[in-house]
Amino acid sequence: MEKQEESRECDKGFSCSFMLLKPEEVKLIDLFRILFSSNLEDRKFVDSSSETEESFRYRWLIFISILAQKMLMLTSKPMAWMGSKIEMLLNLLAINNFLVLLRGKTKKPDKDSAIFISFIGNMDKRMKLDSKIKPEHGCHYYSALSMMASKASYENRAYIETIVKDHWKMEYMGLHDHWNDYQEKATTQLFFMRDKSENHDTIVVAFRGTEPFDADAWCSDFDLSWYELQGMGKIHGGFMKALGLQKNVGWPMEYKANETREEPLAYYFVRDKLKALLSESENTKYILTGHSLGGALAILFPAILFLHEEKLLLQRLEGVYTYGQPRVGDEKFGKYMESKLEEHKIRYFRIVYCNDMVPRLPYDDKDLMFKHFGTCVYYNRHYQGKVVAEIPNKNYFSPLSAIPMMINAICELIRSFTICYSKGAEYKEGWFLRVFRIIGLVIPGVSAHSTQDYVNSTRLGSSDVFLPSQEMIP
Repeated sequence: MEKQEESRECDKGFSCSFMLLKPEEVKLIDLFRILFSSNLEDRKFVDSSSETEESFRYRWLIFISILAQKMLMLTSKPMAWMGSKIEMLLNLLAINNFLVLLRGKTKKPDKDSAIFISFIGNMDKRMKLDSKIKPEHGCHYYSALSMMASKASYENRAYIETIVKDHWKMEYMGLHDHWNDYQEKATTQLFFMRDKSENHDTIVVAFRGTEPFDADAWCSDFDLSWYELQGMGKIHGGFMKALGLQKNVGWPMEYKANETREEPLAYYFVRDKLKALLSESENTKYILTGHSLGGALAILFPAILFLHEEKLLLQRLEGVYTYGQPRVGDEKFGKYMESKLEEHKIRYFRIVYCNDMVPRLPYDDKDLMFKHFGTCVYYNRHYQGKVVAEIPNKNYFSPLSAIPMMINAICELIRSFTICYSKGAEYKEGWFLRVFRIIGLVIPGVSAHSTQDYVNSTRLGSSDVFLPSQEMIP
């Protein structure tokens, strides 16, 4: 109990209200004890500022969160090894034809080369931007560009540099790895690029999302810890840690040096780099984007800018575009963000494709207080978009929605064979994505999180959803 009180005192410097999960300290017997007792002394791996009793369902969700993180920690190296082998196999098949494989004279893929494609990239290998969507189309253009940047963020440095410079004819400004104080390693990645012409000058910051075999990123997703920042509300702890929350310090204006860090913290690095770039020209603006976990980091970045009152960066922020983004805070935080985004005239579009399960997590209910905010652009399986107040089946796991979701998954699988004929060759889906479509028949919402459907949505969906006059559909 004394250790727990000491931990609380450290955190009170920036948050007097919090709930922190510490899976690294849990023992098996302690983990199961949480299901039968709400006593703080029985849960030393849960540090909370509140001593009120929680419901069994809430304790069950904490149990699942810690168990998942514990399993991910134990299997992180096997997961990384398996992911690496699968990626190597996919790239081996891509650069060698069947006859070459039979003869055994294969070319070995180089994982650092510009032609090596990630696990996620193998689901959608498109590299070119849609030439029909131009900068004068405003938010529609930025949405399409942001999604392609979010997709590219999963790739290696050489691939991103090649695609940005050679295919998009834009300026590549670097891929960066960033430290997580709580995981004590570099687990956050992002890249900068610049879209510049005579009529506009826009810097794009794209945060990488969760990779399938990255245990550290999955731990951030499963971490139900939260901190309440004064006047702002409660914010998802796992995402704040990934963005650059300083351990036992919080969000001070200035970066606090730490000898154990091997890489800089994401928020402070991005903030300082943007300040330097924006100071070069008063016409330069920037946008933030990301898919999945990357989307959560993209929208939390301006939240800390609000906290620090970074006037220049808030004035120049053109917009935030997220895809398949999970919930990041409670209702109070959502209202705070909506008020601040409106005050600074910052556009925020949260794009959701059909039955994607990730935007429906963490739960929005009486036990888990997470809620979405901002403009939600929802696309159905026909890529027809509309602005909605709430996505259908908001918490994903619903017995009433199971059958309709499975029927939709069947239709998506059928569509994967026909879309190239109805929409064009660029929409053709490969065998690898179709495997995930089949998995989606059993677990609806898994394949709907793919970048393929989000790219399709930005290209095939109507640009009207980005008009200021677009009314919200309840």
